[in-house]
Amino acid sequence: MTTFYFVRHGQTEWNLERRFQGAQGDSPLLPGSYEDMKKVAGFLKDKHIDRVYASPLPRAKVTAERIQADLPNEPRLSLHSNIVEVGLGEWEGQAMADVQKNYPEAYDVYKNHLESFEGQGFNGEGYTKAVTRFQKMMQEIIANHPEDAVLVVAHGLILTFGVTSLLGIPRDQIRSLGGLSNTSTTIIETKNGQDFDLVKWNETSYLHKDQDAGTTI
Repeated sequence: MTTFYFVRHGQTEWNLERRFQGAQGDSPLLPGSYEDMKKVAGFLKDKHIDRVYASPLPRAKVTAERIQADLPNEPRLSLHSNIVEVGLGEWEGQAMADVQKNYPEAYDVYKNHLESFEGQGFNGEGYTKAVTRFQKMMQEIIANHPEDAVLVVAHGLILTFGVTSLLGIPRDQIRSLGGLSNTSTTIIETKNGQDFDLVKWNETSYLHKDQDAGTTI
């Protein structure tokens, strides 16, 4: 059985400012995020993590490196572009309030109709392309680690899209499990690479603080 531990990166300046932060955008991690990364490692230290994969975007890469360094035996870390955040085109770096004002139709699709979210109206990537690359990566991991525990450090939207797709949750119910907080852990298992069981969504108890999972960006 392959067990996945999906961790969203630490909180960044743009997260705090509620700005869109996709595949082409990045902002510095907040100082408090580094302590949160240690708490993630503490939560994972007895999970026998065999391998670590991370998005190469700095906010995820640094998060993965800090967690990996505190895990027993420092499991090997690899960066992979198939788990970068969903590309958000013209929205990158823009405040959500400004996007809502300047791209009302596209923002409504993002907010209320994710089943139709394909990047239209702002030159974004969209659901289908993002999920395709995410699932390809997961199948490669399962093939290489059929009996291992694997840590994947990535981003809110790609993890929400990707994990719900693995679980077979319909696209129009993508938000049904709620959002993903920064430095949260979501756990799923698979015995055959086809059927996936959700163990825990958005685990944050180890952080010992209130979390904002209202946005997956």
